[in-house]
Amino acid sequence: MTAASLPTLEDVLNRAHVVALPMRVPFRGIRHRELVVIDGPAGWGEFAPFLEYAAPEASRWLASALESSYAVWPRPLRPEVAINATVPAVGPAQVPAILARFPGVATVKVKVAEAGQELRDDLDRVAAVREVMGPAARIRIDANGAWSLAQATAALGRLAAYGLDYVEQPCASVTDLARLRVDLARAGVAVRIAADESIRKAEDPALVARLEAADLIVVKVAPLGGVARALEIVAECGLPAVVSSALDSSVGISAGVALAAALPALDGACGLGTLALMDGDISPEPMIARGGILTPRRVTADPELLARFAAAPEVAAAWQARVRAAYAVLAG
Repeated sequence: MTAASLPTLEDVLNRAHVVALPMRVPFRGIRHRELVVIDGPAGWGEFAPFLEYAAPEASRWLASALESSYAVWPRPLRPEVAINATVPAVGPAQVPAILARFPGVATVKVKVAEAGQELRDDLDRVAAVREVMGPAARIRIDANGAWSLAQATAALGRLAAYGLDYVEQPCASVTDLARLRVDLARAGVAVRIAADESIRKAEDPALVARLEAADLIVVKVAPLGGVARALEIVAECGLPAVVSSALDSSVGISAGVALAAALPALDGACGLGTLALMDGDISPEPMIARGGILTPRRVTADPELLARFAAAPEVAAAWQARVRAAYAVLAG
């Protein structure tokens, strides 16, 4: 969406609702997911950049929300999208209950490298997932760029014993990802590397492909500026892709499913099942997978649910200010 095609800020704010959805389990320290949903002429859009993101980065999330609420998504190429379960950085005893919320899935993404935890915690958590899911399941791990090159090499040398599908963003820098791929190959550790933050936070997402720093990429609609822009980035990178969510409501999940359904190819199940980690939603027909499958569709927020989960006035004011700041970047 160009500056010339932007709706007015007044119209966006008049259509906006700020909500706070409770989490079943804390995720990245979040106990209530605060977000803005916009009731636009084309449908509902979602603006929910994490609180540490300043206006320049948050503006891409607003561009995505405005695309969803004021424009048309690309035509789907597939009628359904398989999803993976997501296991936060919990103790192994909590793993069975979390996985029970994802009936029918055959792929699990496990958070590792949590601040304040050790490699032993990661090993225990991944072992618990393998025990519950059995030998045929695909297990992915996500370090969110928290490991150094040396830590990643050491950790993956041990975690690979559980038969990993891939490790998502083990190191923060693209150059370290490229070095890690070489080091793992030399050590005979067969774990693919997926780039996430190196795509969605980068000024030049295609650098990952040019440096041969990853085997595949993970794309999220909101941080990349919308479904159409995400499709362009996947094409520019020329690497296999999976789609993930950013801890979204059904509105945000529906945009992720729209992207996954429109991609020419998918590298397995997508991380679009995170609504199961929430203890509430704003749609009467939430984007919860059935048998591990989601179908592309638009969702509608319910006025009663918007009222039930409405954010406190001071929280709403802060999010309206974030919308204004992000809008200024887009309009500039």
